[in-house]
Amino acid sequence: MGRVIINLARRAHDHNWELDPITRSLLDTDFYKLLMLQFIWKHFPQTHATFTLINRTPEVRLGDVVGVEQLREQLESTRKLRFSKSELVWLAGNTFYGRRGIFEPAFLNWLEHSFRLSDYELSARNGQIELCFRGLWTETTLWEIYALAAIAELKTRAALKQLGELELDILYARAKTKLWEKIERLRGVPELNISDFGTRRRHSFLWHEYVVNAMLDTLGPAFTGTSNAYLAYKHDLEAIGTNGHELPMAMAALSSNDEELRSAQYRLLELWQQSYQGELLILLPDTFGTTQFLRGAPDWVANWTGLRIDSKDAFVAGDEYIGWLERRGRDPRQKRLIASDALDVEQILSLHAYFAGTLRNGASPGDFRSASDFHDPSRWAPERRIRFSAGWGTLLTNDFRNCNPRGGDGFHPTGLVCKLSEADGRPAVKLSDNYSKALGDPQEAERYRRVFGVAGVTDVPVII
Repeated sequence: MGRVIINLARRAHDHNWELDPITRSLLDTDFYKLLMLQFIWKHFPQTHATFTLINRTPEVRLGDVVGVEQLREQLESTRKLRFSKSELVWLAGNTFYGRRGIFEPAFLNWLEHSFRLSDYELSARNGQIELCFRGLWTETTLWEIYALAAIAELKTRAALKQLGELELDILYARAKTKLWEKIERLRGVPELNISDFGTRRRHSFLWHEYVVNAMLDTLGPAFTGTSNAYLAYKHDLEAIGTNGHELPMAMAALSSNDEELRSAQYRLLELWQQSYQGELLILLPDTFGTTQFLRGAPDWVANWTGLRIDSKDAFVAGDEYIGWLERRGRDPRQKRLIASDALDVEQILSLHAYFAGTLRNGASPGDFRSASDFHDPSRWAPERRIRFSAGWGTLLTNDFRNCNPRGGDGFHPTGLVCKLSEADGRPAVKLSDNYSKALGDPQEAERYRRVFGVAGVTDVPVII
């Protein structure tokens, strides 16, 4: 059955935005947020949490672009949503990662009858949006993606209103051409595995859906799924995702001394694998630094099925993980390496060539301009070092750079995050592998650095 093609330019020109909610379903979030919500519901039902909005590109004065009252209307619309019967049936009966029944009946019953989103505090000051969510952790955690997607799309809508009908046609024609050129370079690449990770900073919901359908139609099996649970549900795709930084951040914040703090990242892993019966075992080791994580990890951690890179040079981090596995007596070729930080097509191809094959005759990863280069046995041989996957985010779902016929950066993505800042009133910290991505109270962050060290940490600009 053919897909419904939406004229995005006409929709933007004619549409009454005020009647169009940005979040159409509570499933319109990253799948890992639902997995983490079940984990929190099961183990931390009385823990309180605060999530705070942070703009990592403060030169973009979002408070001047996005109206606070418009944002409030969108947040209120989201608060009124409930999981539908068909959505709950999908969560209950679908197969995720080859297993049915990942979501417990009691949890799904709670989602249907008791789940609510918390209240929030919203204002604008000095040209920036100030937004935080306080309440039970179970009531605040899902706000992260809803809030980020709402602000990103309100920013898009404000920019679209400045353009006439012809200019809108040009904008979307350029964006579609750019998207096609990217996908064309990926089409037919042997053993490629790529998924959509672009919900939180997308251009808009409709563009996100368009992009996912384009990837599915063009890349076929190489497009392995989407992190967006609603699009996975709607289009019968694989839902991708396991866990995020907020879990070790909360466990660390709740620790009572330095020794508990140091071991919190591993106690979390024990609890997670017990909760999901040995499934969904993808490490996210950079919360307090990847190098210290691997050095101090108990041997059983090497039995996990893979690792996601989020804030470190992916070539360096991948080699570090492969070497660690080999020293622990594990075969890296049986493990999964997922890169997900600020990826675009050039880096995806380079990483794929580096980890999924052997370069020949002086070839460089940057030499690979099309799928035909990967089929040339004189340049590249598929001799896997590790199972490599790419989680393609913002530069898949919101790359409108240089597409605006009027010029300017009104459609450029913004480095906006909404992160856990407190757990039961105690400050939460994320150190990261990049000083520029560290979050939390400065004094507490320094304490964490004394406990965890700074081995392997760099200081490079955050792209998005």
